[in-house]
Amino acid sequence: MKRISFINVLITVILFTGVLASCSGVAAPDILTSSTILADAARNVAGERLTVGSLLPVGADPHSYQPTPQDTAKISKSKVLVINGAEYEHFLQELLANAGGKRTLIEASTSLNLRFEAEDGNAVDPHLWLDPNNMIVYVENIRDGLVQFDPAGAEVYQSNANAYIAELEELNAWINGQISQIPTPRRLLVTNHESFGYFAERYGFTIVGTVVESFSTNASPSAQQMTALVDQIKLYEAPAIFLDASDNPALAQQIAAETGVKVVTDLHLESLTEGAPAATYIEMMKHNVNKLVEALR
Repeated sequence: MKRISFINVLITVILFTGVLASCSGVAAPDILTSSTILADAARNVAGERLTVGSLLPVGADPHSYQPTPQDTAKISKSKVLVINGAEYEHFLQELLANAGGKRTLIEASTSLNLRFEAEDGNAVDPHLWLDPNNMIVYVENIRDGLVQFDPAGAEVYQSNANAYIAELEELNAWINGQISQIPTPRRLLVTNHESFGYFAERYGFTIVGTVVESFSTNASPSAQQMTALVDQIKLYEAPAIFLDASDNPALAQQIAAETGVKVVTDLHLESLTEGAPAATYIEMMKHNVNKLVEALR
C-alpha cells in the first residue's frame, strides 16, 4: 500500500482551501457604485483600467432596498464609491457608518440643479439621470473623481469620458427626434411615483399626476389622492399610466379601470436589466422612450 506523506496531505489541503476561497466570491472591484445605472456610467469612463461593480443587484429598487452584512463588506473593500447623491441612497448611511477602510467618494449629481417637492421643500427629486444631459454631468464628475484617485490614468479617463459624452449627446438628439412624433397636447405623463420630473422638463411633457405622491416608492396614497388622480386623468384625457418594471401595478390597474386608460408596466427607471431591453443606460433610455411614444402618439 502506497503511503501518503503528511506534507503531501498538507499541500493538498492548502491548495484545496485556496480553490474554495477563490470560488466563494469574486474579487472586490476597484469601483463600487450604488446602482447598476451608475456602474454602467463608471465602466464607460474607467474602461479596462479599473474594475466596476454595483452594490444593488439588477432589478432592485433603491427606495426600498434592505442592506445585507455582505454590503458592508463590499464597501469596506472598495477603493472608489460612486453614489447618485440628491438623497437617493438613504440605505447607505448605516453601511458607511459600519464600513471600515478608506475610499474615494464620488457624488455623481454634484453641481446639478435639483427639483424639490412642491408641498415639502425639503424633499429632493433624485432621478436626475432620466435626462441624458444630466448624465453627461455624472460622467464628468466620475471622470474627475477617478483622476483624483488614479492620476496616472487621467488621459485614459478623459478620452473615455469624451467618447461616452458624445454618445449621450447623440442619445439626447435621438430622444428629441422620437418625441417629435407625439403631438404636444398628448405629451402627458402619469407615473407610479414622481420620477419623470427632469425628463419632463427637458422634453416638454406635462406631469398629470402620480399614483404615489412622492419621489420614493415607499409612500402610500390616500383615498383622496387616488380620487384626485382619477379626476386629473379625466380632465387632461391622459392616455396611459407608466410604471417601472419593479412597481406593483395593482393601484394603477384600479385607476385604469375607472378611467379607461392603459397601463404600461415595463419601463426601466431605477435599474438596468440582465441583457435586453435595458442592458446599458443608453439602451434603457431608448426602450423607455419607445414605450412612451408608442402609448402617446
